[in-house]
Amino acid sequence: MIIVGIDDTDIIGSRGTNQLARQIVRELSADWSCLRIVRHQLLDDPRVPYTSKNGSASITLQRRQDSLRSPDLVGETPLAVDSVLQCCRRVMRDWFIEGSDPGLCLLTGECPPEVVEWGRRCQSEFVERETAFAVAAAVGVHLEALGGTEDGVIGALAAVGLAWAQNSGRIIQLGEWPDDLSGAQPVDALRSRDVCVQGYGTDQKITDGTVDVGKHLRPNVRHGAAVLFVEATATQSPQLYQAVKLP
Repeated sequence: MIIVGIDDTDIIGSRGTNQLARQIVRELSADWSCLRIVRHQLLDDPRVPYTSKNGSASITLQRRQDSLRSPDLVGETPLAVDSVLQCCRRVMRDWFIEGSDPGLCLLTGECPPEVVEWGRRCQSEFVERETAFAVAAAVGVHLEALGGTEDGVIGALAAVGLAWAQNSGRIIQLGEWPDDLSGAQPVDALRSRDVCVQGYGTDQKITDGTVDVGKHLRPNVRHGAAVLFVEATATQSPQLYQAVKLP
């Protein structure tokens, strides 16, 4: 498994980081399957320059067993990992917009606890890019800037740590399902995609009824699972719910 973190890839009016993550997944799809693309909310603070609410993105990839490429690229060999890194660089450079400050992080194997802690810090503290570089260098995690002020490395490293912890963020792509669910959806349809429907602010699991998921299905990551939090609608029926949009 490989986790890619990207951040600060856009400016107002340009294609966003989530779209860039999807493009990276498409470019790698012959050899790598997407487990999740997750948007991670970082510190919302006037000292932090960002396009929209300071979110970074992680991409969790798994090697396809039926890859038709060279045997040298099978599994997570250095050559296979380098091919992913080169692809991410190429796509990010192709999408580069003047005024953005893209950062790229790539993790293979176990995630050092220092990187997980960095992700949590970035959600509550104002931090500096120099510290991000120092953390990554100290634990041997690949982190690089691809332009601008280089501030994108902060969120890129944070995205990897938060993705590994699997307890925060909003799922932009779940596995290889199409992004085709919107509006009213049966709970069974959501559960068929391994999405747990749960009452907001409660531990109640919802197993029947209909949920208005909004414009797109966007569950959250909680304790490793995809969870869609819902509230009952103000109707006569107890089995109609509205999805709650959480960061």
